[in-house]
Amino acid sequence: MLSVDIVLPEVEELQRLIEQGLERGFLTYDEIVAELEEVELTKDQVEDFYTYLIDHSVELVEGVEHKTLPQEEPPPEDDKTTPKLDLSVEPSLDSLRLYLREIGKVPLLTADQEVSLAKRIERGDMNAKQHMTEANLRLVVSIAKGYLGRGLSFLDLIQEGSLGLIRAVEKFDYRKGFKFSTYATWWIRQAVTRAIADKARTIRIPVHMVEKLNKVVHIERQLVQRLGREPEPEEIAEELEIHPDEVREILRMSQLPISLEKPVGED
Repeated sequence: MLSVDIVLPEVEELQRLIEQGLERGFLTYDEIVAELEEVELTKDQVEDFYTYLIDHSVELVEGVEHKTLPQEEPPPEDDKTTPKLDLSVEPSLDSLRLYLREIGKVPLLTADQEVSLAKRIERGDMNAKQHMTEANLRLVVSIAKGYLGRGLSFLDLIQEGSLGLIRAVEKFDYRKGFKFSTYATWWIRQAVTRAIADKARTIRIPVHMVEKLNKVVHIERQLVQRLGREPEPEEIAEELEIHPDEVREILRMSQLPISLEKPVGED
C-alpha cells in the first residue's frame, strides 16, 4: 500500500502516477495530463499531488529526453555553484522545454540548506536569494499547471508565479520552523491569480463587496505570515468576526477573473 504524507484522494490514476514517479524518479507533464484528463480533481487536490511529487524528489519534466539522453551536453560543472537561470524565456515550445529542463537540473534543498540560505539572505546575500529561488522553480511550474486555460499562456503563468516565489523568498522566516515550499505555495498562487485577474478581467465585484474583499485578503496575508501556510476560512472568519460561510463566498469571488488591486466597483 502506497504511504503518503499528504492526504491524496483515493483516485486510481493519481496512485498510478505516484507509484510510477517514485519508481523512475520523474514524470513527464504529458503523462500527467494523459492520466488526469478525465479525472475530476479540485485545485487543492492538484496542488497537493504536485507538492507530494516535489517533496519526494520526483522530477517533473517536459519530455522523456530529459532522462533517456543523459549524455546530451550537460553544462560544465567545474565548481558547485548553482547554475544561473534566465526567467525571461521566449514564448515558444522549444524555449519552454529548455527552461523546464534547466530547472530540473537544480537540486532540491534540504531543510538545513533552506535555513542556511535564509540566514544568508537576511544578511543581504543576493547569491543565496538566487539559489533559494532557483531551487524552488519546479514548485512554480507545478502550481502554474493548475491555472492553464484561464487566459494566460503556460510561460506567462510561470513568469508570474516566479515573481510570487521571489516575494516568498524575501519574506520567509526560518525561525518559525515552516517548510519553505508550504509557505511559498500561497505567494505563488496569489501572484498567478492576480495576474489572471489583471489580464483577463471579465466581471466586476459589487461596490459594497470591495471593502470586505480587501479586508479578507489583508487578514489572509497576515495569517500566512503567522502560520506559514494558507489559512482556513474559519481562521480568517475568527479574525474578522464574521461567519465562515461569508469568508468562503468572498474567497470564491476572489478566484474569479477580477482585479483585486483596482477599485473594481468603479469604471
